[in-house]
Amino acid sequence: MSGRLRSLWRRGRWFVFGLVLVLVVPPLFGALALRVSYAGDLREDARTRGKDAIWLGHAWVDGRKKDADLAAFAERIKGTGIRDLYVHAGPLEHDGTLPAARYPRAKWLIDAVHRTMPGIRVQAWLGDVLATHGPNGLHLEKAESRAAVVTSARQILDTGFDGVHFDLEPLLSDDAHYLSLLDDLGALTRARKAPLSVAAHQIDPLPGLHSVNGAVTGREKWWSQEFFGEVAKRVDQIAVMSYDTWMPLESLYGGYVAQQTSLALEVTPESTDLLMGLPFFYEDDLGHHENAETVEAAVRGTRLGLGRTDPDRERFGVALYVDFAAEEGDWAAYRDGWH
Repeated sequence: MSGRLRSLWRRGRWFVFGLVLVLVVPPLFGALALRVSYAGDLREDARTRGKDAIWLGHAWVDGRKKDADLAAFAERIKGTGIRDLYVHAGPLEHDGTLPAARYPRAKWLIDAVHRTMPGIRVQAWLGDVLATHGPNGLHLEKAESRAAVVTSARQILDTGFDGVHFDLEPLLSDDAHYLSLLDDLGALTRARKAPLSVAAHQIDPLPGLHSVNGAVTGREKWWSQEFFGEVAKRVDQIAVMSYDTWMPLESLYGGYVAQQTSLALEVTPESTDLLMGLPFFYEDDLGHHENAETVEAAVRGTRLGLGRTDPDRERFGVALYVDFAAEEGDWAAYRDGWH
């Protein structure tokens, strides 16, 4: 081999070695950190505070669900910590309006829940796809769209819902228009003495990761911890969508949830309910591996994060996603692990 070839070979070898360091070593250390985060003893007092929630599908307000279904559901949640029902009453139109025809049986549900399940609140779950990556969707940057969303919230409260829960996606970190919308919604809900609740993106596992991911993929999966805190202080309740995490193993997923719980607790005001999402659904794709993202792992991770970060916090719970995809094992894991 000539000297020139040897030189090129050495350069190529170091290039490959450098590529391995960049692509392989950080994920390995990250995986090790998550695995360590999933280890340890659970605090006995890191359990339900009676402030849990569940997302319910549209069938509860469009006429498909009947009295017998509600009776069975009441029996299902009896003795659990569930206090809030996020009932899908949308979606919003892309201009922010909400046709009343979307929820014809809402009054039946609200009255029946209040009559048969004292203390349970019925919140309207509203949302839409945001025009974040294209022209189609709800444009939060338009003042008229934000005003229409506030009008829709007023409309839904006039219907009799106890509160309103918003899930707007995909929502980029540091979106000032979203914060402005929350300010306007908060003025309405405070005047009505109704809770304002939101579904939240996950927090950067590493500082600035949302920006790096956005630059590489053109998408942003996470919010900065600072932005999460800004959202949390504007609402009465914030539910972290702590699933669809890309984690391939149950131990890594549980460690990830423990980390997310700690990050969220650090910036959520004591006056705001913080809920961690539990995956009551089954899919197997790049974002969600059903064998990894289990209810058992999510509950354990939540308890570990709570116990390590703020064990005395009262305004804390879990949120179950979603009723129509849940299986018996999910309910059993929720009861056994969290109560």
